[in-house]
Amino acid sequence: MAEKTDRRCFLARGVLGAAGVGAALTSIEEKTLAAAIEDGSARPAEGGKPKTDIPPGSLPCGKIGNVSLSRLFIGGNLIGGWAHSRDLAYASKLFTSYNTEAKIFETLELAQACGINTIQLDPKCWDAVAKYNAQRSDKIQTMVCVPLIADKTKMNDEIKRQIDMGATFIYSHGGVTDSHMMKGGGTGVIAQMVELIKAQGVPAGVGSHSLNMPIACERDGVDPDFYVKTFHIDRYWSATPSEHRQEYDWMSYNRDSDHNKNYDNMWCNNPEETAEFMATVEKPWVAFKVMAVGSIAPQIAFSHAFRNGADFIIAGMFDFQVEPDVKIAIASLEKAQKRSRPWRA
Repeated sequence: MAEKTDRRCFLARGVLGAAGVGAALTSIEEKTLAAAIEDGSARPAEGGKPKTDIPPGSLPCGKIGNVSLSRLFIGGNLIGGWAHSRDLAYASKLFTSYNTEAKIFETLELAQACGINTIQLDPKCWDAVAKYNAQRSDKIQTMVCVPLIADKTKMNDEIKRQIDMGATFIYSHGGVTDSHMMKGGGTGVIAQMVELIKAQGVPAGVGSHSLNMPIACERDGVDPDFYVKTFHIDRYWSATPSEHRQEYDWMSYNRDSDHNKNYDNMWCNNPEETAEFMATVEKPWVAFKVMAVGSIAPQIAFSHAFRNGADFIIAGMFDFQVEPDVKIAIASLEKAQKRSRPWRA
């Protein structure tokens, strides 16, 4: 391990409040976002391609199957307004007010200009992305999460529907997979989903917040092409105290508002154990929630994820964050070349 590390309910709406290392940064970004809506700068520029001083090819890529992917993906939650909110009841409306269709198109164009070639996507976000791709020859690739469905025919129909929409990769939704495991479900339905996806000629992945999922898949011989697993440090102010962390606590609502328990604030309760186990896994690892949804600055989060074994990372980004985040990812990747886990993609 390059570093010693001591991380609620999926699809909660909104954005995580500023906390810990990233507090000042997040506060500035909230003000920038609100100001952009207020003064009209959220509207698209007139014509032309986005400009960036990042030279083409600067952001390294890896491969899953025969498909080349940028090491940094853009996350889709900010498009849908589904990021985590804690107590910020206004956040979802703020996000969707800013991310109009035109702004989404601008953001994706800028992401591609900076070297990002893939977006992680919930199926409910397809409309804008599908329209964007339909209008362009240089399409952005899509890694789409799907629910687990025990009925084989219905699961296959859902997979085909996503491929028809343009999915480049398909994986099981992390929150749904966690719920399945939390209720005592086995890996059989997961293995079935993986095989159905592969049968369509598309790379298949398994997503989760809990380390239990990749452990169970490796133990039971489930053969996904990649894993999508949360990974972030736990040294930020709002992190759940270690003695109060419980498996799947991110799935609970903490209705009694116990400040010692998870309250939409951690998604990787055991980062050290996650890094240690994933070091033994020979499949590509896509890490998500690496910034603990706004609590950790990208300079720290990206470096930690790449240095400790992630092959790719997903980061939710507004347009004004894209270029800085790509630059941070490039620098972080340069520093991570001597990491202990081999690049698996």
